[in-house]
Amino acid sequence: MQAAPVRATAIPSVTDALRAVESLLMSSGQRTARRNAWTSVLDDRRRAKDRVEAQRVLEEAGATRTS
Repeated sequence: MQAAPVRATAIPSVTDALRAVESLLMSSGQRTARRNAWTSVLDDRRRAKDRVEAQRVLEEAGATRTS
């Protein structure tokens, strides 16, 4: 007797589940706007981190030069 083939079904991630709910609740334009807004937030955070790092480097360079 041959065993029945086993099918592996991927369990959706939390992100996939949230996107599915989002697609049911919002029109595509709203989804695009929300994703664009989140991308902007992430870009702003990255730029802020870069500014802080640049400021730290400049302050260290100034402290080294005056010593």
